[in-house]
Amino acid sequence: MTAELVRGQNHPLSQARLEIRVSAGTPIVAGAALGDEQGRIHGVEWVAHPGAPTLPGLEVSRQAAADHRLAVDLDAMPEAVHRVSVLLALPTGVAGPTRFGAVATPFVAVTGLDGTEVASYTITGLEAESAVVALELYRRQGAWKVRAIGQGYAGGLADLFTDQGLPQAHQLAGGINEAVAQGMARSVPAPPPRPDGDRSRQTAAPALGPDQGGPAPQGTSGPVPPPPTSPYGTQAPGTSGQPTPQPNSPYGTQPPGVPGQPPQPPPYQGGTGATDPAQPSVPTSGGPINYSHPRRQSAAPPPPPTAPPAQPGQPAQPVAGDATGWSMDERLYNQVWGMFEDLARTTAAYRSAVDFADSRMEKELDQVLSDPRSRIGGQGDAAREAAQAKHAQLVNQARAALDRDLAQLTAESEVVEPALPTAYARWDNPVWHGYRVPMEIPMALRLGDLHLPESAPLRIPMLVRLPLERGLWIDSGRGGSLDGSFTDSHDLRRLAMETALAHAARLLAVYPAGEFTVHVIDPAGSGAQTLVPLVQTGVLAAPPAVGAAGVTEVLARLTQRVDLVQMALRGGAPDSLPPGFDTSEQLLIVNDFPHGFDDRAVNQLRYLADEGPAVGVHLMMVADREEAAAYGPLLDPLWRSLMRLTPVPDDHLADPWVGHAWTYEPPLVPPGSQVLQQVLTQVAAARTKHR
Repeated sequence: MTAELVRGQNHPLSQARLEIRVSAGTPIVAGAALGDEQGRIHGVEWVAHPGAPTLPGLEVSRQAAADHRLAVDLDAMPEAVHRVSVLLALPTGVAGPTRFGAVATPFVAVTGLDGTEVASYTITGLEAESAVVALELYRRQGAWKVRAIGQGYAGGLADLFTDQGLPQAHQLAGGINEAVAQGMARSVPAPPPRPDGDRSRQTAAPALGPDQGGPAPQGTSGPVPPPPTSPYGTQAPGTSGQPTPQPNSPYGTQPPGVPGQPPQPPPYQGGTGATDPAQPSVPTSGGPINYSHPRRQSAAPPPPPTAPPAQPGQPAQPVAGDATGWSMDERLYNQVWGMFEDLARTTAAYRSAVDFADSRMEKELDQVLSDPRSRIGGQGDAAREAAQAKHAQLVNQARAALDRDLAQLTAESEVVEPALPTAYARWDNPVWHGYRVPMEIPMALRLGDLHLPESAPLRIPMLVRLPLERGLWIDSGRGGSLDGSFTDSHDLRRLAMETALAHAARLLAVYPAGEFTVHVIDPAGSGAQTLVPLVQTGVLAAPPAVGAAGVTEVLARLTQRVDLVQMALRGGAPDSLPPGFDTSEQLLIVNDFPHGFDDRAVNQLRYLADEGPAVGVHLMMVADREEAAAYGPLLDPLWRSLMRLTPVPDDHLADPWVGHAWTYEPPLVPPGSQVLQQVLTQVAAARTKHR
């Protein structure tokens, strides 16, 4: 699984021979510098660049290009080398952009020699910088790791090398720029959009003008306006435009040069438009959000539907199902989770920028206050105002970028939400009015909505794969209210049961007839009123179990079912189950726990939660954890094995990339709606016919 890094995050490297792939929307220079334990560069011979592309264990590109592949062999690194810094820079002295803020955001990926990604990093937040330390490979206690850096320099390579302690910084930077300028005639531009399913959104339209980030027409003069950029406006790394591997190159990435002669351009690779004069190049635009994230593409399934070409100066129009997949449901599933990832990352970029602005202002204010002379008179006030003005400027720039991305995601959500199938749709979606019992199980189920404080109006569907891998705990405790507005325990328990009912009805609705069975344990009968739709329509396997005897009977039956299926599977005889055995998926709803449960019943619940999902038995608990805490550590494993959901909005869920606290909203049926009753009636009728 690829580690998608944010600035400052590191990841261990398990391979010694690696490729570092760089993708940008314009030709850039890629190099690498070797450093000691403190990160210092001891001399120009420690830097690999287009003029000197090879070092022990390291080889870089010989020219400016939109895509690069750098070869690294960590085992071949000298013992004195403890860091390998990947450097990116915009060419100087040639026509083209002079700052990274005017081009698409660079994307860097560390891969194995087979192309499998180990870690990736989208370098966000660049504005006036013309050179950047993208990432570094560093040795720590005999093991190598990769760290996302993203440190930019407005003064270009000269400032970068100076900061890394190189005495000949300006001379080396000048030599690199001169070598690149001599080879710019063969620089490789960005490849044209590929029709194999990468979600480039067709932001690289067939005819791009200068206002869209394309090249200026011949004969024109004047500066080229910078295109709009986005934290994720990158192009996924590909193979087009790369030089042909040579057998005598130690890493198979660049042809070796001939001493005394300039490097030769690579042979023409069809489709790139890089060296064939008859094939015009089509650069990619740095438009609002480029959806070519590496985890959101695949070349195997058929290509997704494409959006109509964007008008000049306008973002591409979103299209429902604009992701890869074998079916429309799979495409929509991938698209929804792609939206989730995009929102997580653009919000992370915004928060990182705000944190940087805060720390910078704090540092400047500390410097002002540390000088006694600036505390008296107007000098201190002027410094404070200047620091606050810089802070406001940085925050406003970050917010503008976030708002631009949110607008694109909102437009996509407005297109995707009405197109979702019943398993993914909200209860107020009109698709439920045309509901029919399905013939096959969908790939996922909607358990609610997710949003972040910076984008409260934008809701991302929370989809989980089917069959469920974990049970659910619907928390009816007072801690489930985000704003504290729900303090009445009776209301919270009622809402928790309504949430459980909505989840159970949705599970029944998305499974084919007879392939999903629901059992209910309601020891005190406190959920009888909420359970009326399930009872009256007849979709339950049996009436809700009440009292201690009912609890014992249901748990014993389901525990025995798990034992029988496990024995059949382990014995290699899944067809040897007893005649009439119900092979459908089973869901047990437990209300008002721990009322009516003894230690034996609690252990059976833990057994069902741990072993049940693998054999088709799932658990849904409706309980207050504080009330259940009387069982002490006995319940901790049960609590950890279930996914906690709340009947009211609560920010208790976190994403696996940057750890945002997402606000969860349950999928409740709109007040007064009869859609749930109608759906359950159809499910019951189909079950009757199936029998």
